Amino acid sequence: MATVELTKDNLVSTIENNDFVIIDFWAPWCGPCQSFGPVYEEVSDKHPDIVFAKVNTEQEQEIAAHFQVRSIPTLMIFREQVIIYSAPGALQASQLEELIQKARDLDMEKVHQEIAEEEKQVQG
Repeated sequence: MATVELTKDNLVSTIENNDFVIIDFWAPWCGPCQSFGPVYEEVSDKHPDIVFAKVNTEQEQEIAAHFQVRSIPTLMIFREQVIIYSAPGALQASQLEELIQKARDLDMEKVHQEIAEEEKQVQG
């Protein structure tokens, strides 16, 4: 599956309408971003059930600011509209595959329960 370019116009709908979204925050001038790009594309072809998206932080500064992206490349993983991973740094294909498997294995029912518990404590 080809990667999707995210903008402020399609960001929310992409996250809300897909259960599994991985976002690569990058910039054209960033050397590590340029080397990670082909790895990201290659791995995306192996996982057609996942939306692989890219945010050009030069063009979409509002998105980068909203997610507090401080260095690039930064990878962010959403499962069922929850950020379950966010970290800077380029990965090798094997590392990205391992990360995807861990994200797949995550018990999202438990994650949603934990979020609900935290919200109760904040409100209570």
